[in-house]
Amino acid sequence: MKKKSKKFLEAEAKIVSQKAYTIDEAIKTAKAVAFAKFDETVDLAFRLGVDPRHADQMIRGAISLPAGTGKTVRVCVITSGENIKAAEEAGADFFGGDDIVAKIAGGWLEFDRVIASPDMMGKLGRIGRVLGPRGLMPNPKLGTVTTDIAKAVEEQKAGKVEYRTEKNGIIHVPIGKRSFDEDKLRQNFNAMVTAIIKAKPASAKGTYLRSLTLSTTMGPGIKVDTLEAITLAN
Repeated sequence: MKKKSKKFLEAEAKIVSQKAYTIDEAIKTAKAVAFAKFDETVDLAFRLGVDPRHADQMIRGAISLPAGTGKTVRVCVITSGENIKAAEEAGADFFGGDDIVAKIAGGWLEFDRVIASPDMMGKLGRIGRVLGPRGLMPNPKLGTVTTDIAKAVEEQKAGKVEYRTEKNGIIHVPIGKRSFDEDKLRQNFNAMVTAIIKAKPASAKGTYLRSLTLSTTMGPGIKVDTLEAITLAN
């Protein structure tokens, strides 16, 4: 077990361990106890009453956060024809067709998101083993396989966040940076929680939102009142 640092223990001591904080209290506290010298990411961790081993209980999607993520996202577009120009004008960092596929097949991975037009999906088979394990394979459900290349690029640049259920029904997702003011973090918190709650599978039984924890990259977790969070989607 990794030993907790002195600064972590000092931050942890400022949090009431068994308390379910209100949303505003949790955001304020997370910002206050963050101690790293860099601009820490603020994360949400959901523990859901689902079994991701069953396809009908796997929760996966993407959402454009209203206040963005505060992160610079490098977008790579694989497309053809006029869409290459559209990708460039929309602000994509890299764009092309067969040339981009060949670069990735050769080991190039200097990007954070991949967007592809439907006509290029057949050619992505050769790099699926490279992109897939890294969560970079374009997917229509996530809006990264589309005919509207410009819109997809703009969404990713603006702060579109992907989420997916991990083992034991856990979803980890960023909602901004410590440097964000509390209002922006609250906007992103509301949007993310609403999306996850509305994504509840019909086959899920019992309590759906079992716990919700807010934290920064280096900081301790802060329990959030799940009942207050649930009201956001109503």
